[in-house]
Amino acid sequence: MTSSLYWVIFIGIALLSWIVSARLKSKFEKYSKIPLPAGMTGREVAERMLRENGIYDVKVTSVAGHLTDHYNPLHKTVNLSQSVFHSNSIAAAAVAAHECGHALQHAKAYAPLKMRSALVPVVSFSSNIVQWVLLGGMLTLNIFPQLLLLGILLFALTTLFSFITLPVEINASWRALAWLRSTGITNAATHGKAEDALRSAAYTYVVAALGSLAMLLYYVMIFLGGRRR
Repeated sequence: MTSSLYWVIFIGIALLSWIVSARLKSKFEKYSKIPLPAGMTGREVAERMLRENGIYDVKVTSVAGHLTDHYNPLHKTVNLSQSVFHSNSIAAAAVAAHECGHALQHAKAYAPLKMRSALVPVVSFSSNIVQWVLLGGMLTLNIFPQLLLLGILLFALTTLFSFITLPVEINASWRALAWLRSTGITNAATHGKAEDALRSAAYTYVVAALGSLAMLLYYVMIFLGGRRR
């Protein structure tokens, strides 16, 4: 991969990331204005989904921020942003059910989730130092190439984490949509909109994984170029 080709790819991915993020925000705002036929809030959807799947040790809580919804496997909490927790809308139901999908994965020991959880402490540590190691490695490439190689290995962990995240997120959305349909919380008029919202969210993870891979290849290219001198 030549340097010019890399920058074309990198700029393309950055532009795609912006488009996907803007589209996700637009979809969330659009579907946040469409109420559910069942009249349930995000909190009620989450609590019902957990209960109907036999999960009684997970708490549904409200957290600050916008699109900050997540499942915490350590504390066993489904954390919903306030706009999801209190809202009766298609977007709120889709997001709440998606996060509960992660709780179902945890309860059923879903393998990709276990792999991602196992990588969290390693990735958290490496993310704190990787940029400094990569910078030092590039500055000392001709003297101490092993430092850049170490940085590449650390960055590869974050790239691996990004790609393991893909099946975790997609599977959680599949579980959410299947449950929403089976319970009648979404109907023929609203289910496609819930699916569209979760599909838009999934695209952000795809773009992030591709962006991480592009950066990894860039650092590898620098390392190989330096070694050939």
